[in-house]
Amino acid sequence: MAGAADSAFRMIAKEGGAAMVYSELVSAEGLVRDSCKTHDLMVFSPQERPIGIQLFGSEPKSMAEAARHVEALQPDLIDINFGCPVKKVIKHGAGSAVLKDLSLLRSIVHAVVQASHLPVTMKIRIGWDHESIVAVEAARICECEGASAITVHARTRSMGYSGKADWTVIRQVKEAVQIPVFGNGDVITPQDAKHMLDETGCDLVMIGRGAMGRPWIFQHVHHFLQTGELLLEPTLDERFKICLKHLDLSIQQKGEKRAVREMRKQFGWYIKGLRGASQLRAELFQMTEREAVHARLQAFLTE
Repeated sequence: MAGAADSAFRMIAKEGGAAMVYSELVSAEGLVRDSCKTHDLMVFSPQERPIGIQLFGSEPKSMAEAARHVEALQPDLIDINFGCPVKKVIKHGAGSAVLKDLSLLRSIVHAVVQASHLPVTMKIRIGWDHESIVAVEAARICECEGASAITVHARTRSMGYSGKADWTVIRQVKEAVQIPVFGNGDVITPQDAKHMLDETGCDLVMIGRGAMGRPWIFQHVHHFLQTGELLLEPTLDERFKICLKHLDLSIQQKGEKRAVREMRKQFGWYIKGLRGASQLRAELFQMTEREAVHARLQAFLTE
């Protein structure tokens, strides 16, 4: 979700029914070194609450100091990411690389919990690879060290985002700890969310990539869980209005030129699956002004 789950997207997700949101990955080392870009990742609005600031790092002392920086901003919780599989994170021994050293994981969790008065949660993968499934042991360590909740992405690091998530491990974690367990992985539809809840017993469902270009998914999940009925997908006009509102929020926060440029990947998600999407995407990716984007989307409605 790096580069995608910024404040504008989180506000759209909240309007779409998300129960809570998390920041993009925030580097503990970046905070300790007082990087402006790192601090920018933690900016949030009151409308986004409840919100967790998501930290990553591999040094307990740096993580503790970073937690104190985060606490000063008064989010609702601090989340430690032990799940990110991308190379630029794991090459520094952070993210899912920590799952290869559970003593380090314990030290990081202990340091952050002791450094902050905020609730501290974690996100893990089920292991580094299929020969090292450590989710249950990792979750027990987190609970022992004072974690308030844990999210389990039901893939190994070696899987990346491919293959099928193994929800049975989420159930194993749920049965092993007393703290709340959030399930994550392969939830694309409201039916998926219900199946995960039923099959794993998890307390909440976390949706990440399934919300890209579809921030209304949260409301649809709530409705399905409450009524058993599926809401209709937004019309094309409604979808474009949400996309433009998303862009407008981004412009308010970043300015027009930067916002339009950074929204390009979001445009791609909003139009994914539409007939003529490839050509439309190519055109949108060349635009630098909000009005040009608006005019092109309006024209697409009549084509």
